[in-house]
Amino acid sequence: MSLYFVKGKGWRYDFTQNGKRYTKTWFKTKKEAKQAEAKRKEEVQNPEHSMITDPIPTDMDFLELVNRRLDYIKAYNSAKYYANHICAAKRWCRLWGKLKCNEINADMVQTHLYGIKKTGNVVSANMHLTMLRAMFNFGMNHPRNWIANNPTMGLAKFPIEKTVKYIPPMEDVLKVINCADPDSQDYLWTIACTLGRVSEINRLTWKDVNLQERYLYLYTRKKKGGSLTPRRIAMNNKLYATLSKRYAERDPEKPWVFWHRYWSTTKKAFVEGPYKDRKRLMYTLCDRAGVTYFRYHPFRHFGASLLDHQNVPIGDIQRILGHENRTTTEIYLHSIGNGQQVAMDVLNQKFENTQQNS
Repeated sequence: MSLYFVKGKGWRYDFTQNGKRYTKTWFKTKKEAKQAEAKRKEEVQNPEHSMITDPIPTDMDFLELVNRRLDYIKAYNSAKYYANHICAAKRWCRLWGKLKCNEINADMVQTHLYGIKKTGNVVSANMHLTMLRAMFNFGMNHPRNWIANNPTMGLAKFPIEKTVKYIPPMEDVLKVINCADPDSQDYLWTIACTLGRVSEINRLTWKDVNLQERYLYLYTRKKKGGSLTPRRIAMNNKLYATLSKRYAERDPEKPWVFWHRYWSTTKKAFVEGPYKDRKRLMYTLCDRAGVTYFRYHPFRHFGASLLDHQNVPIGDIQRILGHENRTTTEIYLHSIGNGQQVAMDVLNQKFENTQQNS
């Protein structure tokens, strides 16, 4: 039925015809709303007899907007990005799941953000603001035009006290690697020698590895639009030895360089596939090695610092790290030159020297 009552706004008609949505509220009775709906439908069907205008975007259920936004993110963005939005959306729906979008105002959003901030998680509060703003803009933008306003406009992010990121010394990194089992050692050495992101290493497959010419491709979604973008990384001796050993011992039926067997809560069975995240691994290894806890990202930091200290050109370091300062075309079309191969050899030599001295 296209007629329904909205608390505080009276009766509303809401119908879609020829792919366009028509709605209006503030009717005192259901009968008035029904009569207005019939008149509007007649205008739509016979535009030559009326001064009909294009439907004006008005409103939709907040829950519907959330679901459509999640569907879009699932199709265009990474699994991690989608999972973060799922977690946030559950909180939003507990607050506003029964409301229309135009019933949500800036004060309600600000109160929600204050609540998150009081828990001490300012970063999470700012993330919620960013995601909410993007979702409402998603509903407003052409050609969707589902809603008329964005209640987050004008709201500012909370200030964050920036601190210096902890970058572990080379000795601590090597201690952690040496504490790991052989499979995890291969995993950590691959991160260290490529300066890759964990997500890039997790999705690495054997078709992306060229042992004969000693290079591999890493893919990231750090670009606008969510498309996977490749970059070519030269192999140093350590990385070549690590991947050669794994290739010789690989299961031909598994396309991934690193994979595991795990229990799937959705399939209710054990499945085999690539890793999504390995948070617990670094907790365990840092504790076992007796060093200050750090995650995987410092591998990129200290690796880049070593290359910089050895006067490796900044352009080569940027390409190895996959930063957005260089165009996607350059990453796609330009092969790794001698400069980048020298850069990776410098990193390899630094690792070997430190290992011999430890």
